Amino acid sequence: MIIGFVILWYGLVPIAGALVTRYKWRRFRQRFDELRLRPLLDYSLYRQIGEEGGSFRFMGGFESVTDGQTLWIKGENMTIPVSLTNAQTFFLPMTESEKIPESFDPGDEAPERIRWDRISTLTEGARVFIGGSLVYQDGRWIFVSTREHPLLVIFYDGSDRSLTARTIRAGRRRNEYWNAVTPYSLAIGVLCQLLIAISFLSRPAFRLTVVTALSALFTPLFPLIPPGLLFTVVYRRLSWRARILRAYHDLIRLPLRYFAPEKISDRKTCRLPNGELYGCIYYESLPPAVREQNIPILLPEYSIRDLSGGGYIVGALSPESELPVEPQDTAASFGILPPHPEALARRYAITAYMLEAAAWIALLAGIGLNIFFLRMLLSLL
Repeated sequence: MIIGFVILWYGLVPIAGALVTRYKWRRFRQRFDELRLRPLLDYSLYRQIGEEGGSFRFMGGFESVTDGQTLWIKGENMTIPVSLTNAQTFFLPMTESEKIPESFDPGDEAPERIRWDRISTLTEGARVFIGGSLVYQDGRWIFVSTREHPLLVIFYDGSDRSLTARTIRAGRRRNEYWNAVTPYSLAIGVLCQLLIAISFLSRPAFRLTVVTALSALFTPLFPLIPPGLLFTVVYRRLSWRARILRAYHDLIRLPLRYFAPEKISDRKTCRLPNGELYGCIYYESLPPAVREQNIPILLPEYSIRDLSGGGYIVGALSPESELPVEPQDTAASFGILPPHPEALARRYAITAYMLEAAAWIALLAGIGLNIFFLRMLLSLL
């Protein structure tokens, strides 16, 4: 019974909560990835909207909240209302730097889910990303949530161009084991062990049972106690690396989403939602102009020296430049990718799962080692 309660309340229930949490954050990233491909609403597009409306994205500054749940966002040349009813609202914290290597360091916190009644306390002019359905309601066009497609509202600091990379990087929980159900599960587990110990406390024949129950009560602390602490350090390092690789997997697939699903060829082009010609061009050797134009490398693990054998440059195609340039659409990636990006993305995903499995093996090994030493101590009592 003691072992069963430990497995259930300290293991299975928090892990189930972790899986649900991971699923929710994966849906958050997928939803944002879908919405960034939608047309960016501006005044010219606003005048062309049909009677049925459509799905758009809009970026601007926070202006005010009226009627308790109507958010007004001011863009460059227009102001649009947003209904916060059933909307998913997040705040994306500002990182120390917006450069790609820092922005993909998993040490930062995930976006914070905020309630609509806290939005009125935000500073006027704070940047806001809106994505979802625009409908004609009460004599005006307004962003609203539907049952199938809730609005995604992200408040953020920093430049619009860094938003996509930062959101994809940060859309993960750092410690999935500690989720909404974990405190309650641990409290119930502690209560169960205390009840077992108290039940047998007055029966000397079950002294070992009492000691075992009291020891099991502190099972969540076992990973932090030597000698198993060494395995916990290995676990954290491996899981940290796995999280980075998952972010790299998402990053490398951002520009590929604009093209057809077949294998990327030496030259692939498409049209962005704003009409720009977007391309993914392969170069057997990167031109010297790459350094002159300061074209970034999209994967921090690579350098110009690593790509001496060639690579892809993704960006807007302009007749005025031999190389792709930075797109006007801030959601579109611009930079250099290594050769065979699809295969590299799969390799990142597989390696991340392997590292995560190794991390859990290391953690369980550390807990098992501490339990072994604890049994040795109990046998001496």
